[in-house]
Amino acid sequence: MNSTYIYRTIRFLIVIGLVALALLAFFFLSKVTYPFIIGLIIAFFINPLVNFLERKAKFPRALAVLVSIIFILAIFAGLITLLIAEIVSGANYLANVVPGHLDTLIDYLEKFFAAQIIPLYNQLTSLFNNLDVGQQDTIMSNIQNVGKNIGSTVGNFIQTFFGNIPDIISWFPNAASVLIFALLGTFFISKDWYRLSALGAKLLPKRAMISSRTVLADLKKALFGFIKAQLTLISITTVIILIGLLVLRVNYAITIALITGIVDIIPYLGTGAIFVPWIIYEAISGDMGLAIGLGILYVIVLAQRQIMEPKVLSSNIGLDPLATLIALFVGFKLLGFIGLIAGPVTLVIITTLHRANVFKDIWLFIKGKEKIIK
Repeated sequence: MNSTYIYRTIRFLIVIGLVALALLAFFFLSKVTYPFIIGLIIAFFINPLVNFLERKAKFPRALAVLVSIIFILAIFAGLITLLIAEIVSGANYLANVVPGHLDTLIDYLEKFFAAQIIPLYNQLTSLFNNLDVGQQDTIMSNIQNVGKNIGSTVGNFIQTFFGNIPDIISWFPNAASVLIFALLGTFFISKDWYRLSALGAKLLPKRAMISSRTVLADLKKALFGFIKAQLTLISITTVIILIGLLVLRVNYAITIALITGIVDIIPYLGTGAIFVPWIIYEAISGDMGLAIGLGILYVIVLAQRQIMEPKVLSSNIGLDPLATLIALFVGFKLLGFIGLIAGPVTLVIITTLHRANVFKDIWLFIKGKEKIIK
């Protein structure tokens, strides 16, 4: 075999080995250092605010970091408080109206059973009694097997649920400790951001440092674009629902629109988690006008979400709409809800590495024409 191909094969195996080792090292290290990885990510995102306070407001770096962290925490606390207040207000409203709705539902079920289920039961009983003994035994045996399977499934579910309660309870102290270490890590990493950056510049080769800066800059832009895109989609959904509910003269339209807009993030369920049961109930209770109106509003929301999502994501992230759509679908199929974020992020990383000529450098290294590290 030609020596050139042997050397190229060796270089190719070296590249694959280095990538595999890097991924394995990151995987195992992240298991014990993930609070500090979270801190690094938070520090990365709040760095512009810290720089603004340090340069414009003349804050010391440590004070600027502390104020930035408190500001971010205050925003999250305010949003959670507002959401809880809206939920409490809506719960009070439901506590007043639900009993009447339950009476309506029970009355409907009574009439439905009297008109449909009982006659059907009598017909089935008559047909069953006309069968021979062997057929009756077979049917009863199948019914018993189905009952045992249902009972076994329900029992396993209850056992698993209560068995997981200790794990759920033990999760809270762990989450609290992770949050504390992540915040401490954020503070110290952000405070020494430029010192750590300079240290990284000394340790990494020049070509790798230039490529990593390009990747981080594009990734930061894309991540902020992704967050902006999701907020845009949620805002559009919320406004459409709010307008629709106001036209339909529904009480607590603002609260329902806000909650439904947030729920729209959840895959599969989305706004359907709110609209489908609501439409069914209104149809059962006899208010067909409201049920039809909600159905039309639900279809409009679904259509705008499907049409707008790829376009809004691609325009904010800077990717091709078709590539973004494929990344969303593949990510969702592989990882579920997290894949809706991981898919576009992976696409951004691949695109950024291509723009930074990382793949070109690797290919030249494999061919032996140029080394990656200079």
